Amino acid sequence: MNERGCLRIVDRKKNIFKLSQGEYVAAEKIETLLGRCKLVAQVFVYGDSLQSYLVAVVVPDAEEVAGWAKANGAPSTELAKIVAGAQAGALHDALFAQIRAASKEARLAGFEYVKKIHIEPEVWSVDNGMLTPTFKLKRVDLKKRYQPILDQLYAQAPAAAPTSKL
Repeated sequence: MNERGCLRIVDRKKNIFKLSQGEYVAAEKIETLLGRCKLVAQVFVYGDSLQSYLVAVVVPDAEEVAGWAKANGAPSTELAKIVAGAQAGALHDALFAQIRAASKEARLAGFEYVKKIHIEPEVWSVDNGMLTPTFKLKRVDLKKRYQPILDQLYAQAPAAAPTSKL
């Protein structure tokens, strides 16, 4: 409440961006939602003002991926080997399916759905400069580090939009 008795909402301005169709997106809201997915440990949602959809860099949960690998007959349960090996496509599909399901369950608007993901095996931390001391994402640093990958994700056609039954 401010001095005039009005409620003032303060959010991190840097975490909100505008897509090409004029819609504003709160990335932190989507990251929190997607972070609840079983296979997801960390996620960085990114939107370009010249694009109409979101992309994300996802760090899988190593323990959950090990269990997933055993269940799917992967030759290794080590995250780095899975991401670099033959099971990378299957892991990508499993992660994307969980992200899509969580987005649908939360009833996100179509423009809030992540359409493309990149899997990153290295966990972000304060030590590697990707998190603040309060464990929030350093968006500027993440963007710098993953800019070529983000550009590549946008260069590919997005996944099909979710269909809804009326």
